[in-house]
Amino acid sequence: MSPHLPDAHKVPSVDQLDRLRAVTPMYDAVVDEVDGRRIRVGGDWLTDFASCNYLGFDLDEEIITAAERAVRRWGTHPGWSRLLGSPRLYPQIEERLAELLGAPDTLVLPTITHIHMSVLPALAGSGAVFVEAGAHKTIYDGGSYARGLGARLHRWHADDPDELVRLLRSADTAHPRVVCLDGVNSMTGNIPDLPALAKICREWGALLYVDDAHGFGVIGERGDGSPTPYGTRGNAVVRHCAETYDDVVLVGGFSKAYSALLAFVAVPTALKERLKLAAPPYLYSGPSPVHSLAAVLAGFDVNEARGEQLRHTLHRLTARVLAHLRSLGAHTPNRDQTPVIELPLSPGHDLADVARLLWRRGVYVTLAAYPLVPRGQVGFRVQLTSLHTDEQVGHLNSVLTELDELGALRRADA
Repeated sequence: MSPHLPDAHKVPSVDQLDRLRAVTPMYDAVVDEVDGRRIRVGGDWLTDFASCNYLGFDLDEEIITAAERAVRRWGTHPGWSRLLGSPRLYPQIEERLAELLGAPDTLVLPTITHIHMSVLPALAGSGAVFVEAGAHKTIYDGGSYARGLGARLHRWHADDPDELVRLLRSADTAHPRVVCLDGVNSMTGNIPDLPALAKICREWGALLYVDDAHGFGVIGERGDGSPTPYGTRGNAVVRHCAETYDDVVLVGGFSKAYSALLAFVAVPTALKERLKLAAPPYLYSGPSPVHSLAAVLAGFDVNEARGEQLRHTLHRLTARVLAHLRSLGAHTPNRDQTPVIELPLSPGHDLADVARLLWRRGVYVTLAAYPLVPRGQVGFRVQLTSLHTDEQVGHLNSVLTELDELGALRRADA
């Protein structure tokens, strides 16, 4: 789940979340078995459309074999924080990643949440953090932590760049200013106008901080030979938008497209060296397991050899679902054909009823319930992967038709 909380990211109460968990088995489910993109929960088999393993690396035999070999060599888990010692796997990843991204340098840490809570405060200092209203909750959490250390925290809206200009104009130029947003938005699947926002930030001397958790591995640099709108190489939103890394910090993760527990921040080498001394996860945290580190390195090889084929399949399946939704006249905010498809419900329809129908039809999705999202965005999210089959997508479309006939899906013209 990728929450975007209403009311200045107010945290929902335990009681509210407990009620949500009580009405549907899609919350807090225990998965007993995996078979491709089918999962078994208790006695029920469902097709998994909640997975973020976009390229299917989680079940790739080449990657699994390489990771098993690495575990035999290195053991299951490094015993040191990164400050104390890094297996050679770490610098190998950082070097190959910098080349893939076209970035000056990279630093890898266990999770994106670790990065937001450590790197963002280090960048902001006693300055100001400007978090886009639809950005992931963990970015806001990082901004809140920065505020606790002396920074000021503001919210702005991507559809109103003038608002960002007004906020930057009013901020103290003597201290750092960091503007934060998603790359591929984790709910809508849309790509921001990064060149326009980067231009604003450079004009006002601010740093642009972009979390492309859902874009890395899927979208990449574009050119005349790009076989799909995703572009090629899966090297994330900065290259996809033909931007540079000047005054841009890119954050991303391997836990989605690369199916491994690891995350990264792309920064100049001098800043990387500073973060090694300023970011608590580098200083103190336990490291990522060896299996994940090796899976990332093997994933680079698979991406080079078969990545375009996998992204072509991913786009074809995604486009099939989006075309079906258009034929139904159902609304989704997804305009960029990424594999994150949000489906808000029509007013008056109960998400619990919709969840029960999906479960009965063997379709597992990500539920977007209030108060995890604003009331007007209640619905569910479908994620496609390159391992879904045409038969599974066809079944999903038939279930979406059934929901549409019940009036549960919001109309595109509403």
